[in-house]
Amino acid sequence: MSYVDSNLMNGEVVMHRAKLHKIMFVWPGLVALVAFVLGIWILINPQYKILYAGISFLVGITFLLSPYVQYVTSEYAVTNKRVIVKLGLISRRTLETLLPKIEAVSVDQTIMGRMFNYGSIIIIGTGGTRESFMNIADPLGFRRAVQEQTDALDNPKA
Repeated sequence: MSYVDSNLMNGEVVMHRAKLHKIMFVWPGLVALVAFVLGIWILINPQYKILYAGISFLVGITFLLSPYVQYVTSEYAVTNKRVIVKLGLISRRTLETLLPKIEAVSVDQTIMGRMFNYGSIIIIGTGGTRESFMNIADPLGFRRAVQEQTDALDNPKA
């Protein structure tokens, strides 16, 4: 069971979920690809030892492991009562902000971010507290979900 689902309050429903964007795998993937190609080249050339090829493959896997763990352990959710963010596997960072305590949700997108639909979200709470989260897939959708739920709290249906 996910962190978000296991920490819902009574009557709380998840309205929107977001994930990290897979763009975070580009640079580690390129480094891993170079390491794998180097490892294959070492295996093909008999004057080099198999140990060096193994080290090269291990370096490639290591570069991919960190973003993979970050990708699968990050959770972003907007419920009908709050915004919940959970990051990390061993060392955990969480943010659980009630919707009435959120003053603004800002979105920063580069040109590449606009092209591939990812960016950073900044949640600004009462008192000026700022929490930033990078490489979020569909950050405008996340902001829209927060605004819709905040509006629903401010203007309940009769």
